[in-house]
Amino acid sequence: MDRRRFLAGSSALAAAGVAGPFAGVARAGVNGETRPGGGYGPLKPVADERDGAIRLHLPDGFRYASFSVAGDRFGDGSTVPSRHDGMAAFRGPGNTAILVRNHEVNGPVGAFGDPAMAYDPAAGGGTSTLRVTRYGKVISAAPSLTGTQMNCSGGPMPWGAWVTCEETVNGPDVGNDFTGQDNGKLTQKHGYIFEVPIDGRASGPIRSAGRFAHESAAFDSFTGAVYLTEDNFAFASGFYRYLPPKNPLRAGRILDGGRLQMLAVRGAPGKDLSLGQPRGAAYQTTWVDIDDPDPTFIGTPVNDLAVQAVGNQGRAKGAAIFSRLEGAINHHGTIYFTSTQGGATASGDTPPSGFGKGRGQVWAYETWSGRLRLVYESPGSVTLDLPDNVTASPRGTLVLCEDGAGDNYLRGLTSRGEIFDFSRLAPVAGDSGAEFAGSTFGPGGHTLYVNVQSSAGMSFAIWGPWQRGGF
Repeated sequence: MDRRRFLAGSSALAAAGVAGPFAGVARAGVNGETRPGGGYGPLKPVADERDGAIRLHLPDGFRYASFSVAGDRFGDGSTVPSRHDGMAAFRGPGNTAILVRNHEVNGPVGAFGDPAMAYDPAAGGGTSTLRVTRYGKVISAAPSLTGTQMNCSGGPMPWGAWVTCEETVNGPDVGNDFTGQDNGKLTQKHGYIFEVPIDGRASGPIRSAGRFAHESAAFDSFTGAVYLTEDNFAFASGFYRYLPPKNPLRAGRILDGGRLQMLAVRGAPGKDLSLGQPRGAAYQTTWVDIDDPDPTFIGTPVNDLAVQAVGNQGRAKGAAIFSRLEGAINHHGTIYFTSTQGGATASGDTPPSGFGKGRGQVWAYETWSGRLRLVYESPGSVTLDLPDNVTASPRGTLVLCEDGAGDNYLRGLTSRGEIFDFSRLAPVAGDSGAEFAGSTFGPGGHTLYVNVQSSAGMSFAIWGPWQRGGF
């Protein structure tokens, strides 16, 4: 989603008891303090090794090449769609990476690739799978899921698959969304997650995992659960988990027919975590069941009502309220996830439109303890402006993709509480909606792959002296 274009129109635990990675980060963020270090030095314009154009600003010593640009051709001759978004990298043969990448295309614009293989021939989103070198040379590229909508982010699965998430509930049973696209042209319900194996095409939707504005997915082998974020950008969002009928590590895939649940703060029904949080905020949690995870609507209701239908079931049982949950990553049993507009409005900032008045939060959910804690709350847009997709570096530093109204950065957030700039996206005339998305480290950590989500979308391979800083 071009979010900037839309946005323009007694449970707390003592911070002293928090230990381990990111123990002091929440305090640093809430107070507007950032300890020095962790970064790679000042950013400067660097030429793209593909064609010499200036597209990224990077620290000294780093290089990059763009590849698989919107309008290029797949191996089957079909056209690469735009709006590159969430992505994951898997080990390929030799020193290559297999990338599975989302295309967040909305509207009944027609499926890319082979329409006969599409889930909904009218829908233009989906995923592509590429094999690339560490320096961004494309060896092969092909559609791997077509006929879906608004494929925003997702998550890698350890058995060799990518879960892609539809950030919409569009369908023939729902009225048009805020873009005015004609949902009557769609042939299928949307708002699901799909599993895309790295060695083949995706199967059908996992309907029991819910029909809502999905954003990201993170699998935890300890619980066998798939943790899901919701980016309901105009309304309250929730943090969910899907419990498949069989642990996917044993099944080899995520089975439909499981149970969908929504997180609640123990002893504080309806806790509003979208607001500014106290220093070291942490909460014990519980889960409430969603009775009807896959609603079908009668009489094409207003889209605003449909997009809240699943979340409202959880909130009626006391589920917690968040603002625009986006990226999620599992790092050693902790699910880190971003709340793009969570927090308090900082002095000097204007609150963004939509649900949530801050410039972003980073949360951590410990799968083994059930504790939720605030990792970071932006002290203002200059430091961190609307964090979106997130990944973890080999050292455990979080890589945050910004989705702000001005310059967009890749920011690093280290486990010691240091936040730093790693890359700035060079503005492109006529493409003001461009944003970073889909950051993911390739095998061995040599290359950071990342996308630019825009009408002229493309992917990047970035490499350089990682050992010199926090990544």
